[in-house]
Amino acid sequence: MKFEKMPLGPLGTNCYIVHDHNQALIVDPGGDFESLLHFLQGEKLVPIAILLTHAHFDHIGAVEDVRNHYSIPVYIHEQEASWLTDARLNGSALFQMGEITTHPPEKYLEPGKLEIGPFQFEIRYTPGHSPGSVSFVFPEQSTVIAGDTLFQSGIGRTDLPGGNMEELLASIQTQIFSLTEETAVLPGHGPNTKVGSERQSNPFFRR
Repeated sequence: MKFEKMPLGPLGTNCYIVHDHNQALIVDPGGDFESLLHFLQGEKLVPIAILLTHAHFDHIGAVEDVRNHYSIPVYIHEQEASWLTDARLNGSALFQMGEITTHPPEKYLEPGKLEIGPFQFEIRYTPGHSPGSVSFVFPEQSTVIAGDTLFQSGIGRTDLPGGNMEELLASIQTQIFSLTEETAVLPGHGPNTKVGSERQSNPFFRR
């Protein structure tokens, strides 16, 4: 299994293509569909699902294009299902990005193990940046796709509607920092990091 990162959309949101042989999961397609399509076709990858860590506008910009092109389902936590269809909730109206919306999701994400095609992973509920934020843990690959929960030397912002600093810190402590130190953290923006590095040096968790 491989993890490819592509910064997409107006804010350079990290889209992840998780692939095994020729099948792929698309996580947070934030925009620039043509670039994403070019990569997928070049690698001869066939997406089978779209997974969303949360529904802020910069993470959903290419959802409809990917969904329609490949006729595949969209997965998101139920608390943010309505955000996909509402530009005020997903922030695109607030940030004057034009109204970015999608059709409702086909599937809801719930904490626990999930199997989609050849992919087996765990969903961890990590609210705080937004009320329906989730992280995707791939234990055999020692990797977590953390969305906008945890960054290298930083954390997700909590000043947007539905954000909560205490909730975010608790999510990171219980759901991310409980993973092994060598677990790679693939964030929604910026460079990758590791759980152990953030435990030791992230300024939001220094004692």
